[in-house]
Amino acid sequence: MEFKPDKEALARLIAYKMPFGKYKDWYLVDIPEYYYVWFRQKGFPEGKLGEMMQSVHDMKANGLGPLLVSLKSKLLS
Repeated sequence: MEFKPDKEALARLIAYKMPFGKYKDWYLVDIPEYYYVWFRQKGFPEGKLGEMMQSVHDMKANGLGPLLVSLKSKLLS
């Protein structure tokens, strides 16, 4: 079985902005990891936003935060 990343889903994740709260209008990839850790403890929102936040949390927790920022600079420049 071959793993094929969904480039469009990754591009949407990188370009998505937080719609509420302390980090409203920030790109999800720019929000500090501690914010995601707090949400993980309290519960991520339902739906697509919650899935995206969970994905960013998992990537940051596994050391991929700098990669996300690098991809964001290439995608949004």
